[in-house]
Amino acid sequence: MAAVANRIGGPQIYAAHPWVPGNPEKGVRHQLLSDDERARLAKIASITRFKKGDAIYAEGDKADAVFNIISGVVITHRKAGDIDYVASFLYPGDLFGLSEEGCYSNAARAATPVVAYKMPLAAVRRALDSDAHLDVNVIIKLCEELREAQRHALLLAQRKATTRLAMFLDLQEHLQIWRGESAPEIYLPMNFSAIAAYLAMSPETLSRAFRTMTLDKVVAFRNRHHVKILNRELFDRLVADWRGASTGDAMR
Repeated sequence: MAAVANRIGGPQIYAAHPWVPGNPEKGVRHQLLSDDERARLAKIASITRFKKGDAIYAEGDKADAVFNIISGVVITHRKAGDIDYVASFLYPGDLFGLSEEGCYSNAARAATPVVAYKMPLAAVRRALDSDAHLDVNVIIKLCEELREAQRHALLLAQRKATTRLAMFLDLQEHLQIWRGESAPEIYLPMNFSAIAAYLAMSPETLSRAFRTMTLDKVVAFRNRHHVKILNRELFDRLVADWRGASTGDAMR
């Protein structure tokens, strides 16, 4: 709980600044809010906790709050027929609760135990109306989420399951590094079925992709939550197109 305690100074929003050309810290995610902005948001926020697997809200529910993650991982997803598609995995410093015409556009659930700030939407709107700098910071965060959605679309356009899986592992490794965590292994907090849903493949196809990369000695899986890259050259070949398409962007 120490990590949680360190964050109880008020909501935090992390993002890479998209409008600073030649930034020597390109791609580095920063805390966007000042201490005063965090304190203002803390006054309208309450701390809420969810157990692993808890539904936070359903797609189409009335949107009455936005959330800022303190600790844990949240999955946003939506149904299309009988298929449940995972749209994103969200981490500490991320916002969620986007709405469309007053309703949540996706569902959200806790992939791990989650602690988050819950902020009434009406109060957030008043805060944005009265603070132009805060408004800009939220726009910066939304720009990052748009880039993330574009990368997800690029990933889904890949035909080979091993390429999709390698792209996903590459993104998770970068996220780990940008959070300041050591990365001798890639930690996957989400479960197997959530990864398959994010990659738009069946669990059986994902299992075969895992197995292929293991047999080729590209990666080693200690378990379903810990992955180690064994052959960086082969791994980089798999994700070369992905990284090339991301040149000039600040990955989340």
